[in-house]
Amino acid sequence: MLNVLAQATGPTPEEMREGLKAIGAGLGYGLAAIGPGIGIGVVVGNAITAMARQPESAGMVRTTMFLGIAFTEALALIGFVVFILLLP
Repeated sequence: MLNVLAQATGPTPEEMREGLKAIGAGLGYGLAAIGPGIGIGVVVGNAITAMARQPESAGMVRTTMFLGIAFTEALALIGFVVFILLLP
């Protein structure tokens, strides 16, 4: 009976704080991943357009595209690491 009564009172402030920290970290990483996702789409789309207009320069465009993707993806990884470090 006491166990049911203890559960009915709701979470303690410490439990609430831990839950909100987890939700905040998840939202923060989700927001940090939106920018790189859009950036990769723009980079690849423009690279395909460039290759379609000048097929002879496709090798150089592809190399530049992969560099752009790598730098943009690094932003998402930095966002992930920052929010994991802020979680505890």
